Amino acid sequence: MKTGAKMRSAVCSTEVMVIRAGTGDITLCCGGVPMLAPDESTEAVGAPQAGFDAGTVLGKRYIDTESGVEVLCVKPGAGSISADDRPLELSVPKALPSSD
Repeated sequence: MKTGAKMRSAVCSTEVMVIRAGTGDITLCCGGVPMLAPDESTEAVGAPQAGFDAGTVLGKRYIDTESGVEVLCVKPGAGSISADDRPLELSVPKALPSSD
C-alpha cells in the first residue's frame, strides 16, 4: 500500500485514497473484506459483515492510530473501513484558536 493509492470495496460502493500508508504489513478492509485495487475487475457482491456495516462518509478522513494508516473517502458506501480487523476512527480536525 502506497500513499496516493486508490482502493475500492469488494462488497459496496466505498472508494478511498491512501493519505498515509502507515508502518508494517497492513490489510485494509471495507465491510470486513479486503479492499481491491481500482483496476481489479471484480464486481461488488454480497453485503458488509455485521460489525463492519457502519458506512463511510464522503470527504472524511479515517485513521488507525496503531499502524498510522490514514485514508480519505472519495466515494461513500455501506461498509466501514478497517485495518487488520481494527475499525478505523473518523479523524476530527483540530479546532483553530479564535482571533478575537
